[in-house]
Amino acid sequence: MVKIRLRRMGAKKAPFYRVVVADSRFPRDGRFIEELGTYNPCVSPAEIKLDTDRAKAWIKSGAQPTDTVRALLKKVEVLS
Repeated sequence: MVKIRLRRMGAKKAPFYRVVVADSRFPRDGRFIEELGTYNPCVSPAEIKLDTDRAKAWIKSGAQPTDTVRALLKKVEVLS
């Protein structure tokens, strides 16, 4: 199954994440299909940059967002 999920980047204790589309069988930081944007929780307020058109297209074609990514997509109003 194809999932939209977070890929951890950054230094120890200073993470930032890339929002990627990946096959669910691959590791969290492993191979991915497409990068949709970034999420930085270390700044206040948290910084979310997403390609909303591509995210909508992936969801329409059957990609399932994880719980955290679903919350981020709701914040940027991709999902209602």
